[in-house]
Amino acid sequence: MSDRIPYQVIEIAPPAASSHKGLGDGVVHTRSFKGLYRNLRIGFVGVLFVLFFGTAWLNWNGRQAVLWDLSESKFHVFATTFWPQDFILLSALLIICAFGLFAVTVFAGRVWCGYSCPQSTWTWLYMWCEKISEGDRNQRIKLAAGPWSLNKVARRTLKHTLWLAIALLTGLTFVGYFTPIRPLAAELLTLQLGGVALFWVVFFAGATYLNAGFLREAVCLHMCPYARFQAVMFDTDTLAVAYDPRRGEQRGPRKKGSDPRAQKLGDCIDCTLCVQVCPTGIDIRDGLQMACIGCAACIDACDGVMDKMGYPRGLVGYKSEHSLQGGSTHWLRPRLLGYATALVVMVGALVLALQARPMVSLDVIKDRGLFRENAQGQIENIYLLKVINKTQQPQRYQLRLVDAEGFELHGRRELSIPAGEMNELPVSVALLAERPASSSQEITFEVRDSDDPAIASSARSRFVAPLNR
Repeated sequence: MSDRIPYQVIEIAPPAASSHKGLGDGVVHTRSFKGLYRNLRIGFVGVLFVLFFGTAWLNWNGRQAVLWDLSESKFHVFATTFWPQDFILLSALLIICAFGLFAVTVFAGRVWCGYSCPQSTWTWLYMWCEKISEGDRNQRIKLAAGPWSLNKVARRTLKHTLWLAIALLTGLTFVGYFTPIRPLAAELLTLQLGGVALFWVVFFAGATYLNAGFLREAVCLHMCPYARFQAVMFDTDTLAVAYDPRRGEQRGPRKKGSDPRAQKLGDCIDCTLCVQVCPTGIDIRDGLQMACIGCAACIDACDGVMDKMGYPRGLVGYKSEHSLQGGSTHWLRPRLLGYATALVVMVGALVLALQARPMVSLDVIKDRGLFRENAQGQIENIYLLKVINKTQQPQRYQLRLVDAEGFELHGRRELSIPAGEMNELPVSVALLAERPASSSQEITFEVRDSDDPAIASSARSRFVAPLNR
């Protein structure tokens, strides 16, 4: 029986070239495999790719459905338009994502990294391009170790062509969420794209090409902060990809159908397939490691070997420390319930905030001049009103002063604003009394929808006047 501690967090260097890497080329060459978790990952990643690459091309009411228009400071998400005044909702969304990540990590470890992290998903896609252009693991190792030839040049050219095409499409799509993607793509295809848009397309394409093509596991090992604090969030009931040493040790080869117990062997036949399929190049049998991204590739590989040997599956699987020690996993526990409760509360608060979000916004900017005297001899202050129509239909609004006895609003009282647009309206407020009650008084402006009085917004400002005239 092995005396290693299954859930000890170990920081190790990538495995030696003899176990997982090419012959001195310093690249992790993964082996092809099949299995349940691979199919789940492909399905999940496929949905994410469809959402990422497809949503940018959807239209809604004559405009791009999802567009963060930085130049206009408007953020369109299907039927809703958000403005900078709504950024508090973005903060709430980020908090929800954080609590969601915490809850998932406490429950099942780094499933985010293994199934939906952009670094991991694009890396898997790039490794698939390697397979179809250079062959499976042994072929790639042989190709990397061999001399340059026409075959090698052709295969490498095909691989990098696929990588660059995916990188360019990724960069174009990402920038297309901030600049309308249809004219952006047309300008790129006709080589007319330039300026800031071209810079960011090339920048994100280059970052994708570098990260998914070359850095790969180095990002997870040395750059990702999540890998550094994952162990702090784990508890003894957290599910993580783990090897069961009580069942697997001692390791060793044997003939199919032989009794391993008679040879004083465990179920692990030491085939190293779990190492060969790992995208970060670790040996899961060494215990929980910082470099493990929870992709479950080793589970699929090991289950396939167990099936061939006629052994039960699960030598490597999603296990908790309690289960590895022979106990049972506690599914409901304070930390997990705490994160789940916070997540539900935050989601509920965000839904209520979205429902209560005013569909018209009013901002009041007072003119820099303190006051002036108009043609009637009244003291007058000048204001600039910014009215935002947050609905998806044109609206007519009425403007007035609220509880403003002794004051009179001069200027336009009605205005029409197209869907999702903002109008600026200069107005003036005159003091009707000959002597003000104070040198500075509070006044309130209100804008209200002409057809739906429930759509309204108000904003306060100050009226300044001289006490002695």
